[in-house]
Formats: sequence, structure tokens, C-alpha cells
Amino acid sequence: MKVTDYATLVRADNPGLMTLDGTNTWILRTPGAERSVVVDPGPMLEDHLRAVLDEAGKVAVVLLTHKHPDHSEGAAWFANQAGCGVRAVDPGFRIPTDHAHGLPEGDVITADGLRIEVLPTPGHTLDSVCFWLPQDGSLLTGDTVLGRGTSVVAHPDGALGPYLDSLDRLRAFADSPAGVARLLPGHGPVVDDPSGVLTYYIDHRQERLAQVRTAVAEGHTTPEAVVEHVYADVDKSLWPAAERSVRAQLDYLAG
Repeated sequence: MKVTDYATLVRADNPGLMTLDGTNTWILRTPGAERSVVVDPGPMLEDHLRAVLDEAGKVAVVLLTHKHPDHSEGAAWFANQAGCGVRAVDPGFRIPTDHAHGLPEGDVITADGLRIEVLPTPGHTLDSVCFWLPQDGSLLTGDTVLGRGTSVVAHPDGALGPYLDSLDRLRAFADSPAGVARLLPGHGPVVDDPSGVLTYYIDHRQERLAQVRTAVAEGHTTPEAVVEHVYADVDKSLWPAAERSVRAQLDYLAG
């Protein structure tokens, strides 16, 4: 599905509590150009990966927003079929594997007139990054910001301090003269109000932190007890994820 002149969405058929409607694979290409850049090929679902190959045509490079399997599992298979490399913060996902160049702050990826700028946004995972398309006004956020609901920061893979810093940075960027028109998330629909959604994310995190502080002060000192007290309004099927998030909150408060 073509979302903007530069971005096409192919959604993996892996819906679930954590993946919403499925993983969003983004194909980025300058209008009329031959080569594309593929962001987050997704899980190892061959039908999905072949659909991405058909839509992407000649692929210059694969980029990963982070290492979670629903985004990265199919990357090696896809890159082998497409005859391209994989760029990622985590060296374990890079192809060629001895490539020392990750996705550092300020890095720029180009392909046939396409310009993609790297914004490190650790927190959801410590290797999370976002990708900015200045010519399109789109910011690809992976799981740092979702199209619906809020993202999980699961201890120990995720860390709340860096995540809060990343949200602050993204909101400042959204409010800057650069003019972020939309967020293209790793799950869920396109976000057309970047600043508003980022403000909601920040406020939500601060509210949950305040609730956790109060719960601990009242004697709910284990992650399980805090979840029962603070997340009583959340479907119990999500409590395991909430517990990992609480562990990240408690670690942040202890620090």
C-alpha cells in the first residue's frame, strides 16, 4: 500500500497483542527511481518476504529499527534473495557480518536520490533507531512509537531512562522547523499528529511512574504486586508484558 510518494507499506500477517495488526515493513524509494531501501523486513514468513521483494524491486540496502524478531528475523533471508546488505546497530544482524559500520548518530543512507537520516532512540531496546526522510517529512519510528496504544519498555532489553530521553528528543524534533508531517510506525496505522502523540506518550509514562512510586510507598514492592495494583485497568493477558515494563520502571526509580 502506497502511503506517501516515498513510502510503501507491506504488512506482515503476524497480528497479536504485541504486534497489533502485524509488523509494518516499509519500502522507501524516490519517485521514479530504480533502487529502494527496505526497513524491517519482518518475521520469517516467506509469503510476506516475497511480497516485499516483489514490491521493492532492486534493493540497495536493508535497515533495521531494532533487533526484535518480528522486525529482524527475516532480514538475512531477504537480503540473500535481494542481493543486498543489512545495516543495524546490533552487529549480529549486519550483512556482511564483518561490516564495522552500524547506524551511528548523524549517519545518512542514500540511494538514487533518497536520503535517510539516522536518529538513535534507545529505550524500547538499547539498539532502537528512527529514520528520518527529510524530503518526505516522514519519520520511521519502529517500536519507539506505535500507531495505536503505547510501546512496551521491557526490562532488561529496554531501559526507561533512555526511552524518556528519546521521547523528549523526538517531540523536540517534531516541533522543530524540520516539520515532521507523519510517523511511520513499526505496528499500527500512520500517525498524522506526531507532536500530539509524542506528548501523550511522555505524559502516559510520567503518569505510570507516579502510580508506581505510590504503589511502592504503599508497600507493593515486587513487580507482580505493582502490576496488580497499577495495571488493574489493563487486560490480564497483557500483565506479563506489564510486569517487564514495571521491572524497567523500578530499575529507573532505583537509579
